[in-house]
Formats: sequence, C-alpha cells, structure tokens
Amino acid sequence: MARLVVIDDEMPLLRALTIGLKARGYEIFGARTGADGLAEVALRVPDVVVLDLGLPDIDGVEVCRRIRQWSDVPVVVLSAHGSEARKVEALDEGADDFVDKPFGMAELEARLRVALRHRAKAGEGADEPEIQVGPILIEVPARRVTVEGGEVDLTPREFDLLVYLARQVGRVVTHHVLLESVWGDAFGSEARARVYVSRLRRKLGPSGAKLLKTLPGVGYQLLDETPAR
Repeated sequence: MARLVVIDDEMPLLRALTIGLKARGYEIFGARTGADGLAEVALRVPDVVVLDLGLPDIDGVEVCRRIRQWSDVPVVVLSAHGSEARKVEALDEGADDFVDKPFGMAELEARLRVALRHRAKAGEGADEPEIQVGPILIEVPARRVTVEGGEVDLTPREFDLLVYLARQVGRVVTHHVLLESVWGDAFGSEARARVYVSRLRRKLGPSGAKLLKTLPGVGYQLLDETPAR
C-alpha cells in the first residue's frame, strides 16, 4: 500500500482526496498548512507527497524546496489552472509533476502512478549500465541506443539528453533544469533545447517519439510506457 501525504488547506478538497484515494488503496495522511505538511512528511516518510501551492502559512514552492533539502520523495503539485510560472518555479525546486485544478480523481491517480514508478526506477541507481524505457534501450557505457531492436544514430549531445531524461523517467523536467544538467551554465537558450529535443524525437521514430512529451512553456517529460492510442 502506497503512503501519501496530502498538503492542502481546502478542507472539502482534502476530505474528498482522502476518501477517494483511500478507496483506491492508498494510505493517506493530510495536513492543512505547510508547517504541518513538513512535519507529516518527516514523520510518515511517504511514497508520494501531493502539495497544493496556495497554503496559508508557507508558500507551496518553499515547502517543496524544504522537502528537497532532506528527501527525494516524489512531489506532485496542485496548481490553479493557467499559473504556468508557479508550476515552473515548483518544478525547478524539485517537484516531479503537476495537476491543474480542477482535476478528476482518475487524472490525479494516473500522476501518482507515474510518480511511484519514477521513484522505483530511481531506486535502481543512477549508474546502471542499461536503461530500458518502453521500446527504448540505452546501453550507457557503449553509448548505444536501440528502439525496438533497431540502432539509433545519436550525436553525443543527443545521447546525453536522452540519458538524462531516461534517468528522470516520468518526471517533468523544466527547460532551466534540462539546460543546466545537460549543457551546463554556459548555455542558456531554451530554443537550443527545443531543437535538440525535436531532433531526438525524430530519430527515436514513431514508437519512441510517443514517449517524449513536450509541455509548452514548462519543459519535457519522458514517459515510461507507450501511451494508449
């Protein structure tokens, strides 16, 4: 049973999430303030944190930042629809994914499953010699990539980009984080990232490209399973 800490100051929503997620087999611990939420995360050691960005005492982005100082637990943030800058800020501070309010329980549960899979894969270690994401197989030491058995010819930068996204599989990676992690501080153009992602998607072919999702204005997400057609 996955353990969740839900941090949201809206009592009706918190109650609905608690009832709905418990019915789906999750163990739920709720908190209505950022301070209480941080205490619950420390005490319960959850598998996922669901975090509203609009809290009465501590800003939700700051809560995420503090969690990241001592825990790598996946954080799924809840944000008002259209608050793109807030989403990006939270993701840059270590959040894994976001759900726009209002949302359906099915959508939230799907995001939670992705976060749990991301945590499971991250627990396998960052130095594994092979990474399998759907039909994509990455042989890291050999710098070789195959999709459904066919070899893909990638440039060194495209390979590094794919490896980084594969090691963050299921997690939303902002333009800022991607540029900093793959290119370093000397490169700062989002257009550069878009060009490389576009080339990578084209080279991965139809089955591989479906896994590489672009979130306009936010960043990218490599899914760990082929989306339903």
